[in-house]
Amino acid sequence: MSKKVAEQLVEMLIQAGIKRIYAITGDSLNELNDAVRRTPELKWIHVRNEEAGAFAASADAQLSGLACCAGSSGPGHVHLVNGLYDAHRSGAPVLAIASTCATKEFGSNYFQETNVIKLFDDCSYYNQVAANNKQVPRMAQAAIQTAIQRKGVGVLGLPGDVAGEDAVEIDSSVNNFFCKANITPVWEELVKLADLINRHPKVCIFGGIGCADAHDEVVELAALIKAPVGYSFRGKMFLEHDNPYEVGMTGLLGLPAAYHSMHESDLVILLGTDFPYTPFYPQDKKIVQIDIKPENLGRRAKLTMGLYGDIKSTIKALIPLIKEKTDSSFLDAQLHVHAKVKEQQQAYIKDFGEHDAIHPEALAAIVDEYASADAIFTCDTGMCNVWSARHISANGRRSMIGSFVHGSMANAMPHAIGAALACPERQVVAMCGDGGISMLLGDLATIKQYDLPIKIIVFNNRSLGMVKLEMEVMGLPDFEVDMHNPDFTMVAESMGIKGITINDPQDLEQGIAEAFAHTGPVLVNVYTDGTALAMPPHIELKMVKGMAVSMTKMMLGGKFDEVLATVKGNYKHLPEIFD
Repeated sequence: MSKKVAEQLVEMLIQAGIKRIYAITGDSLNELNDAVRRTPELKWIHVRNEEAGAFAASADAQLSGLACCAGSSGPGHVHLVNGLYDAHRSGAPVLAIASTCATKEFGSNYFQETNVIKLFDDCSYYNQVAANNKQVPRMAQAAIQTAIQRKGVGVLGLPGDVAGEDAVEIDSSVNNFFCKANITPVWEELVKLADLINRHPKVCIFGGIGCADAHDEVVELAALIKAPVGYSFRGKMFLEHDNPYEVGMTGLLGLPAAYHSMHESDLVILLGTDFPYTPFYPQDKKIVQIDIKPENLGRRAKLTMGLYGDIKSTIKALIPLIKEKTDSSFLDAQLHVHAKVKEQQQAYIKDFGEHDAIHPEALAAIVDEYASADAIFTCDTGMCNVWSARHISANGRRSMIGSFVHGSMANAMPHAIGAALACPERQVVAMCGDGGISMLLGDLATIKQYDLPIKIIVFNNRSLGMVKLEMEVMGLPDFEVDMHNPDFTMVAESMGIKGITINDPQDLEQGIAEAFAHTGPVLVNVYTDGTALAMPPHIELKMVKGMAVSMTKMMLGGKFDEVLATVKGNYKHLPEIFD
């Protein structure tokens, strides 16, 4: 019996190391689904929404190196798009199989017909539709190879009728190659950079995801030039731990020390970061940027130098050219600021809050304490990002996955599905906002169906917290940001998942301990303080004025209780504003 195209494709997926396809089967995907059914090395993970499947594949790929999701004609494609944007912008190598209507129906406005090329063009590096059996293996190899090497999404459009045709052998390779290279700037640029560093007494390092494999090299460079090391959220898990020179994050989620370090230095060195918020970069300092993606150079800040290279290799080549600095006064001052800020943070960790208004900082800190040493954390966009960034600690073994570049809601729970399947030996903790988990709530059923022992922590502040804060800082009264939620505990239990509700701060630690002791999936619904603010590392006068204006408007509108709660709940932030 001859081999079908779908079977040939399955063999190629297995050869590339793909172990799962996250998808909902049906119609044009049925041939592929049947080929997977007969192949034990590849699993079909039945998600409830293709968007959740794409998010899961994104997390899987970030942990395993390559993952796959699929969507059938029309709506299946459209549901995939948001999760694929997340994967693509996160640098996650994902193969998306977009099955289509039969080739004879192309261009006829057939039932569920979509234009695959147009639809996925902006969230992929490779995007083609096979029209016959000879094209499928060649396009599949190219889509996977592109996803691996360019670190993003490769889309293979697969018509349902082609998937059922007889497979043919091709002249080019059906294998994929996971090759790597060390890339450093040319010698002349390294010498120029070394001279720049040697001439400036106050140097600050700011690192991102590009430092993932360069922890030791960054620390060695910081020690040599007495430089404080700040980092983006994507760089946190790689630069925070075992680093006596770290001063935390800057940006909307950050703390003052990194912001101060960058603005008080003579020279800022950006290492493997495309940190997007230009207002947080200094405008009157010399800035050098090194990145493996040269297209990133200079698009966030005015540069004195831009260099093309991977961070690990570049620092190794640079260090022999550097003269060790002896004056550590600048570094010591920034470390002192960082220590003071962390001391202030303890106020919220020690004070658990009030009934139905538990401090989210305390919740995050307790989760951090009970989570395992090699836990994988996934965090929703918004206020969950803040509490994860500030209170989940790195140790070199933990991982943090979020929609850090695409900034999508609803990512944490489906990300956790992919993480749990990719790394079954590691604990997975999903830090979800009530707004986020509501959007893809149905995929709790996926967690139960595959019995994934995910710890789902819901920061239930009954609002879109970050949006509320944004409106208030702009001087606008918050409007239509409140959430009238279901009982998330009852929803979880109706799906067969253990549910725990915590609304009394005295029960906080016991409830989290119970959740982490449970062997299966568990959802913890914590009623957090809806007035908790995330103060940025640099408070501008216009932000203070904006908050004052919005509070006044709310009072005039009769919301006296809410205004009072906001002031009372955040009085501990006053030293940050006036320091």
